[in-house]
Amino acid sequence: MKKIEAIIKPFKLEEAKEALAEVGIQGMTVTEVKGFGRQKGHTEIYRGSEYTVDFLPKVKIEIVVEDELAEQVAKAIVDSVSTGKIGDGKVFISPVEEAIRIRTGETGAPAVAVN
Repeated sequence: MKKIEAIIKPFKLEEAKEALAEVGIQGMTVTEVKGFGRQKGHTEIYRGSEYTVDFLPKVKIEIVVEDELAEQVAKAIVDSVSTGKIGDGKVFISPVEEAIRIRTGETGAPAVAVN
């Protein structure tokens, strides 16, 4: 199994969700996060005072899939959220040693299957 983590721009979440549904993904975890990469934040003016926003709002999507689906899922995310501009985000793919469904005690791939 593989865990796919994608850090994307918040306004691209719906497009990513639709693209993932098209490749058969029915479940995911979404978290609002903050961070920066090459963008390094930006400067804003509030009530006449200038201040730097170091951490930009992002969304993190986490999905665990069987090995053979990992590349297809990652491609669906990249294709759906890419604007070609700085700050589009990143996708990380990591191995998952084990998964356990708490309700039933199922382990492995059946534990992450949506039923």
